[in-house]
Amino acid sequence: MGFFDPVAGFGVTFKTMFRKTFTIDYPNGERRTAPRFHGRHQLNRWPDGLEKCVGCELCAWACPADAIYVEGAQNTDEERFSPGERYGRVYQINYLRCILCGLCIEACPTRALTMTNEFELADDSRDSLIYEKDRLLAPLLPGMTAPPHDRELGEDEQAYFLGLPETGAPDPRAPESPLADDRAGDISGANAKKINQGYKHQRKLRKQAAESGGQ
Repeated sequence: MGFFDPVAGFGVTFKTMFRKTFTIDYPNGERRTAPRFHGRHQLNRWPDGLEKCVGCELCAWACPADAIYVEGAQNTDEERFSPGERYGRVYQINYLRCILCGLCIEACPTRALTMTNEFELADDSRDSLIYEKDRLLAPLLPGMTAPPHDRELGEDEQAYFLGLPETGAPDPRAPESPLADDRAGDISGANAKKINQGYKHQRKLRKQAAESGGQ
């Protein structure tokens, strides 16, 4: 070790001493994550509310921790949950096994499965860490209808997935729907779920739930 090596090390220390400091108040307050943070999974919907998942099980095959379990089923004319032939009847993610690597996202052919920025997944029960389909499905945005229902953006699969007409004019297939001008859906009136608020927020929610349950 040379004579000036310690000086170089202390130089880094002195250099950072005069920088502006910042403090993260988590878990007492909210914690913001990077935009592409790998957090809790979400099963997405099409603009009319139908589910994007087709029950192909590719995400389960890609998972290195064997944390995903999927059972596909056939859509019928009476009960349609997705635009195609099949949908995910059973969908489970075991967060006791999941390593949040994102390989399942890469394997999904319909972008049905994505990852949110929510990381507060800890719980005191093993059962509560096995997320079922109802906890993974994306919330219904304004203009969406909860399935089962018929396709609202096209008579068949080809028309449904083609999107807007070739002329670029607004989609006339649902003139009274907010989706007529925007197939992505209208999110102006949607209330986003608050995430990563810290343990004080979680205690407040539990207290409110206990009070409402006792009434």
